[in-house]
Amino acid sequence: MSVESVLSVRDLTTSFRVDGQWRSVVQKLSFDVGRHETVAIVGESGSGKSVTALSAMRLLPAANSRTEGEILFEGRNLLALPEDEMRSLRGNRMAMIFQEPMTSLNPVLTIGFQLAETLRYHRGLKREAARAETLRILDRVRIPSAASRIDQFPHQMSGGMRQRVMIAMSLACRPQLLIADEPTTALDVTIQAEVLELIKLLQEEEGMSVVFITHDMGVVAETADRVIVMLKGRKIEEGRTEEIFHVPAAPYTRALLAAVPRLGAMRGKPLPEPFAIVDPASGEPEPQPMINLSVDASAPPLLQVSNLVTRFEVRAGLFSKVIARVHAVENVSFDLQPGETLALVGESGCGKSTTGRSILRLLEPLEGVVRFEGEDIRAMGKDALRQMRHRMQMIFQDPFASLNPRKTVGRAIAEPIVVHGLASPSEAEHRVAELLRRVGLLPEMAQRFPHEFSGGQRQRVCIARALALNPKLIVADEAVSALDVSIKAQVVNLLMELQAEMGLSYLFISHDMAVVERVSHRIAVMYLGEIVEIGPRDAIINAPAHDYTRKLLAAVPVPDPSRRSARRGLSVTELPTAMRPADYVHPVREWRDLGGGHMVMQS
Repeated sequence: MSVESVLSVRDLTTSFRVDGQWRSVVQKLSFDVGRHETVAIVGESGSGKSVTALSAMRLLPAANSRTEGEILFEGRNLLALPEDEMRSLRGNRMAMIFQEPMTSLNPVLTIGFQLAETLRYHRGLKREAARAETLRILDRVRIPSAASRIDQFPHQMSGGMRQRVMIAMSLACRPQLLIADEPTTALDVTIQAEVLELIKLLQEEEGMSVVFITHDMGVVAETADRVIVMLKGRKIEEGRTEEIFHVPAAPYTRALLAAVPRLGAMRGKPLPEPFAIVDPASGEPEPQPMINLSVDASAPPLLQVSNLVTRFEVRAGLFSKVIARVHAVENVSFDLQPGETLALVGESGCGKSTTGRSILRLLEPLEGVVRFEGEDIRAMGKDALRQMRHRMQMIFQDPFASLNPRKTVGRAIAEPIVVHGLASPSEAEHRVAELLRRVGLLPEMAQRFPHEFSGGQRQRVCIARALALNPKLIVADEAVSALDVSIKAQVVNLLMELQAEMGLSYLFISHDMAVVERVSHRIAVMYLGEIVEIGPRDAIINAPAHDYTRKLLAAVPVPDPSRRSARRGLSVTELPTAMRPADYVHPVREWRDLGGGHMVMQS
């Protein structure tokens, strides 16, 4: 181990016992992490990135896993340490930020208790001191109104908020080594930029070393000193970040970089275009089908949303009196043409998902009109709405949570077909096979359960289920945000091919501005429940008129290593909230027409 290395991995081989046989998922992996250095480990799902991190933390189950080789941390072989010594290191000298915060936080304990528990165990703080330090740490990772949220439970927070709690917990004891496993996947671009800036600042202050596991090459370019590229459990390339980005040696690395969405790449192009896909075996571009995604602006709108309002009451006291309301969606209006993609973008909590769910009446709006193919959705009874639903479908952000773990994916796809009376059970089987082929899966996969698929494959299953009823409108709620870069490009291309083939319209909800630029005809920017700017994609991306839109675009990580030394600055202002007093009257907004359908709210 080098004197300057904090972590040194030598010939790491991690295996799992499957059907009585040992199968290695990480093979003969070696690398070093120097003091104050940031090393990024990249690769597609199943490449062994997360297993490498879990092996280093010794968090794999002993019953069915086996780790061989050496993992030296500050000169000590972690694989040879007794469990009590390892426990004293975890969360203290070395810490880990996990990808999915909801599975990492205890649902029956408040976030304040869980964070304070770390401080009391590792730093020996008393109860009052631990609570005070917890508040300080929550403020530091920009949890808004930290004093009032310290006693909330994980389910009461958004996904982005929960991830910030996980980051706060990991950094609480000022570790020497931080392993960050997809720490910003669930975060929107502005919060992601500030979290990355926060980790940079803490790294400088504490002399911390960081291992970044990510599929976002923009994050890699802006944070990493060195990059390790993994494929099928093996390291296929390693080098300085500049070398990897500018002169990649391995064909797979070239394929990975080719799939990276780059903001500004669509400048001057009037219509959405598929990503260029590079063959990972040869490094050569694959032929892409020519698709036409033009929109007939003279056709009647497929969807018309007028002055949509959705609010949530906040009750307190003995008699559950309404003390405030969350103005989640406030006076939202837009049209969506047949075959068009309208992207809805903004930060976590801005009302994007609530807007999508309100349109489909998965949530009941308070006010407004929603017309689909000229019919008033809000005026429909239960039976009429059920009949309408097969023409309006939704792809949810988390495919694992939206699939029943006890049902095969074939049953999950066939069920809506049978329930809506579109086919008999035997006919539905043939339809399922056809749908699986259409989304790039094999028909025999219908017999598998959700846990037997990768994340990208599960999302394809959810797309197949959404297509099962031949819809005209699909609300795609962060449908590709959790996918690694190469799979994301494939799924986005699939969505566009299906759109051209079936004439689909998409309400594409996302925080990934580079992907939004690639897929959308128009973009609507949401802030605190309101649309503040809407217009053609090129106008929003290249000539933003609202301050918030400019802030959103400036926060997008750029896959250019030369920007790594640039500092964005860490905001210390509290995030505004959409919660208003019970008697609050929303002001009437004025709009400015910039021409060509580009509208901006007057500030």
